[in-house]
Parts: sequence; structure tokens; C-alpha cells
Amino acid sequence: MDYKTTAKQIFEQVGGQENIRSATHCMTRLRLILKDEGRVNDDQVKKIPGVMGVMKKGGQYQIIMGNDVANYYRELSKLGNFALAAEESSEAKGNLFERFVDVISSCMSPLIPAMLGGGMIKVLLIVLPLIGVLSADSQTFAVLSFFGDAPFYFMPIMLAYTAAQKFKVTPMLAVTIAGIMLHPNFTALVAEGSPLSVFGLPITLASYGSSVIPILIMVWLMKYIEGAFNKVIPAVMKSFTQPLLVILVSGVIALVVVGPLGTFAGQGLSAAIVWVQGKAGWLALGLMAAFMPLIVMTGMHWAFAPIFLIASPATPDILILPAMLAANLAQGAAALAVSVKAKDKNLKQVALASGISALLAGVTEPALYGVTLKYKRPLYAAMISGAICGVYMGFTGLESYAFAVPSLVALPQFIGENSGNIINACIVAAASIILTFVLTWIFGIEEDTPADETILEVPTGSSDPKRVFAPVKGEVIPLEQVNDSAFSKKMMGEGIAIIPSDDMIRAPFDGTVTAIFPTKHAIGLTSDAGLELLIHVGIDTVELAGQHFEALVSADERITVGQPLLKVDFAAIKEAGYDTVTPIVVTNSDHFIDVVAKDEMKTANYDEAVLYVV
Repeated sequence: MDYKTTAKQIFEQVGGQENIRSATHCMTRLRLILKDEGRVNDDQVKKIPGVMGVMKKGGQYQIIMGNDVANYYRELSKLGNFALAAEESSEAKGNLFERFVDVISSCMSPLIPAMLGGGMIKVLLIVLPLIGVLSADSQTFAVLSFFGDAPFYFMPIMLAYTAAQKFKVTPMLAVTIAGIMLHPNFTALVAEGSPLSVFGLPITLASYGSSVIPILIMVWLMKYIEGAFNKVIPAVMKSFTQPLLVILVSGVIALVVVGPLGTFAGQGLSAAIVWVQGKAGWLALGLMAAFMPLIVMTGMHWAFAPIFLIASPATPDILILPAMLAANLAQGAAALAVSVKAKDKNLKQVALASGISALLAGVTEPALYGVTLKYKRPLYAAMISGAICGVYMGFTGLESYAFAVPSLVALPQFIGENSGNIINACIVAAASIILTFVLTWIFGIEEDTPADETILEVPTGSSDPKRVFAPVKGEVIPLEQVNDSAFSKKMMGEGIAIIPSDDMIRAPFDGTVTAIFPTKHAIGLTSDAGLELLIHVGIDTVELAGQHFEALVSADERITVGQPLLKVDFAAIKEAGYDTVTPIVVTNSDHFIDVVAKDEMKTANYDEAVLYVV
């Protein structure tokens, strides 16, 4: 296969570099985001060798290439500078919150494997000491602790890289700014608590480890900072002057302006929640538990550190840790519900691991960024459940007597002199899990089921738009054995042929009669899913001029699977010297990944599928 030539033709047909915003690929498709899809002639793209079809969905121009798509993409990527993540178009749909969430999700998605790994290490560090396999005082435990912490603490650095691709910023410059915000010397100065400034500008003493929003905002701003310097710096000085100025300006803005925004917002939120708590504790807990996922996402929960870090029997926390119990378990339950409900195998695995991490270790980032925030409805379910459980905690006065990240394993942090406290904690845990799971199941997820997914069997006799039932009883043979080159060479499309043993031709799916030839020897059908099928009864039977054929339907008539379409006297046709083999061809095969015949099928009955469309 000449991947280079095909990639070049695709590149030219879709408008080249000037019309391609971004390009990536999945298992079988090139996925392009174009500036103007109207410039592309779909029919010309379909004619390119190797192209199986074209689909436009979700703002993407998808070119179906099959299992070799990675090779085509490799050659295509050599022809232009394509982003790995889609750039937001000026016509982006959805409200501001949805677009904001989409940006976070797309930037966070590549981080999911690292967060899952770190989260599962944290689970092991909770479970292994409980079963006596590992001591919490051992060096192994200490080393594995920072193994588990690393993906979360250095999240801003990883985000800087993915966000740089999203916003078209030089990746290593963005990573450098994240490094400035996490530099150990800066962290040490923050820990000292002494006033800090740069060029006379005050720097807010804040920790940016595990934060998300500050670096995303910063990289977005760097898009304009880089662009401004790129315009004004002479080419001869650009190689060393531009990086210098970008790092200086961006670093100062990050520490003086952007970074502190989360801290100030957190302090404001903290003051507001404490005020509400003084007026109506149940409402404060309800709000906190509902919005905890969004608070954690921004890193603003650290504004409450003075409250929850000193939790003890003498000074129990009645706000943050109880709210996190409901919120953390809700995230885990939502992820588990998605794992059970989802059809995509990869999503099921990611959601399952994310759910376990949240439920057992209280590590919610994988579930939040990889599942609930991405699909939105599970997040809404978790927030509703959190609010309900929060109100219950407010009325019952749930308290945490120790600082630990709330989870099922950490429930002992709610054990105190009041025996009812741990009972209420268990009730909250159970309610949060059950309620969230049920709500997520009811709300569902808008899952984009891959079109290249293998079609599963369905009960015999039912209609499935992605499979074709036998239109006639008889012996099944490959299309290549038909004594007509138009069919045997598959010029008309993919399919099979049947040597009939019954005189009735029936509808192979639900759909419409597209055309019926005047000679009645052939009939064209279109399924409800857009599959176009030609049933050609016999070879050269057009010469019979309709003799021995009786049409039972007419053009444009609605049909259902199993409905009689034609009555044919095959014995008379044979006697007249004609071959009765009946080709069944998907004439728009190029619109699908593949059209395959049922394996090892020798005979066909009306209630059996003979073709599967993938």
C-alpha cells in the first residue's frame, strides 16, 4: 500500500495546511478538524486509494482508512504542522461552562494513565498495611508514597505540555513556566511565610502542586504573549531573545497575577462558606459537598487547610472532610456506574479503575477528569447526590476527628466518643454510593460508540440496521463465484450470493424500496441506517422481460424485515436456461469500514443474518 501517495492526495483534497486546523486518528479513521468543510469534495476524497468512506460528526471530518490508519497518519503528519488536540473554532458550540469543561477535559485526558497509576498506588498503600504485607513505617512505604503523589503534585507540568498543544504555545516554554510555579526554592520560600516580591511586585505565597486552573489560564495567556513578541522581535535576534522575554514576562504574570487568583477565590469562598455555616450549617455542607469536585479542580480547597489539617477529637472538622466524604464516594460511584453502563471497552476499564481509586483511596482526579467531567451527566449526578448527603450531614452534625482523605478505607477518621457519628458516616457513605450510582444510571452518558466496533449478535428474527438477513432460502456462495464479472469482481460492492431453494424474496431489514426494475429481476432497498442493498435475482434474467416474476411491493414503499417483496418461479427460470444464483450486494460499501459474510455459512434461512456491516 502506497501510504505516502494516499496521504498526499488526502492532504490536497481537504485543502492542505491552510484548511486543516488539526489532525489525529483513532483505530480506523483520520479525524480532521477543518476550517471550511465546504471546500472539500467528498466524492473526490472517497475515490482516493485506501479511503473506505467519509463521515462528518462532532465537528470532525472523518476519513475511514481501516486498520492501517496509523501509517496513513504518519505520512500525513509529515506534510504539515498539525496539533494533537483540536483548536477551538470561533463557532464553537455550547455555553461558556461547557466550552470551559471541554478545554479541561481535552487537556486532562492524556494525563489519565498517570493519575490512574498514582491513584492505584495510593490504594495499595492503604490496603497493604491493613493486611500486614507492608509496614507504614518502612522505607518502601515512604518511597512508594511519593511514587503515588508524583502524578498529582506535578500535574501542572504535565498540563502545561498538553495545554501548549491545545493553545499552540511552544511546549517547553509552557513546561518551564509550570516548573517555576513548582520549583523547590519557591516552595521553600512559601513555607517560610516571609513576604516575597519580584521587581517590586508582591508574590502571593501559594502552593501550586496538584492545581489545574492556574496553569491552564497561564498557557492560554502565553499564546498571546508569544504572538506579541514574535511580531516585534527581529528575526536575527528571535532565537535567543524571544524565549528569554517569554519566560520572564510569563513567569512574573504567573506568580503575581494568575497564580494567586485561585488563592484569592479560595479565600473568598472560604469566608462565604464559613458565613453560611454560621447561619445554616446544613446549607453550607450541602453546597460544599455539591461543589467539592469543582473546588478541588481549581485547587481552592487548600484555602480551607487551616480547618481540616488540624482535625482532632478536640477540634473536629464539621465542614470540609465530611463534605469530601460524600463528594469523593459520589465520584467513585459515578465512575463505577459508567463502567457498567458504557459500551466502549476502554472507557469501561478506565471508569472501573477510577471508581476504585476514588472509593478506596479518596483519589478522585482520575474519575473527575477521565469520566464524570468529560461526560458531564455523571458529574451532575454526583453533585446532586453530594448536595443531598451534605444536607443530611448538616442536620446530624457529622464530625471528622482526624485528617485523612475521606474514603471507604478512611472511615475510622469519623470514630469518636459519640458512637452515632460513625453510624452517620456509614449512612452517608452508603447513601452517596447508591444514590449517585442510580442517578448516573438514569441520566446515562452520551457515549460516542465507535463505528468500527464489531456488531454483536441479536436475537434471531429481529431487525438490526447493521446486519442483513437472508432475502431468500438457499445455498450461500461467495460473490467471487458468481458467473458475472460485475459481481464477482465486486464492482457493485461487497456481498454474497444465494442459490435459491424457495420462490419468495423477502425484505432483509427494515427500510424502503428504493427502486424496482420494470423487468422485476432486481430490486434496490435502503435500510433505516442508510445501507443500500441490491438483490439481483438470477444472471441475465433481464432478458426475460419480467416473465416468471411477480412484484409484491412498489418503489418508495416502506418495508419491514421478512416482508415478501417478489415472487419468483425459479423452476421456470431454470427451464428457460438461466442461472438462478442471486447476488446480494451492498452498493454503498465504501460508506462502511467493512461488509463481511457470516463465517462458515453454507445455507441460509429467512431468519438468519448473512451479512454484517462494520
